[in-house]
Amino acid sequence: MQYLYSDGDRHFFMDLESYDQLPLGDDQLGDTLKYLKESSSLDVLMYDGRALGVELPTTVELKVTQTSPGFKGDTAAGGGKPATVETGLTLNVPFFVNEGDVIRVDTRTGAYVERV
Repeated sequence: MQYLYSDGDRHFFMDLESYDQLPLGDDQLGDTLKYLKESSSLDVLMYDGRALGVELPTTVELKVTQTSPGFKGDTAAGGGKPATVETGLTLNVPFFVNEGDVIRVDTRTGAYVERV
C-alpha cells in the first residue's frame, strides 16, 4: 500500500491495485509514524480483514531539515550532532551531515546508517 497523508490522528493508505483507501490511527501505527513520508510504499498488516499496523522496510531515506552546520575537517569518527529529518524524527548524525542532505535511517533502531 502507499501512504497518502495524515489528517489529525488518522493516516490514510491506498491499495495500489483497487485504489481503496484505508485509514489507520495513531495507536495502530505507534513509532512507525517517525519514518512515514507521503508516497512511500509499505505493507499493511491485516488479520480477519482488519488492519493492525504497517511493516516498515529495514531502512528509509529521509531529508535532514534541521541541524547545526558542518565544518571543514569534521569526520565521521569524531562524534556526532543532533539532526531533525522531514518526518520530525531527531537522531544523532556525523558532523559532516548538513541540512538538505538525504540520509538512510535504520527503522529498527532509529539510527543513522549513511548519507545517500
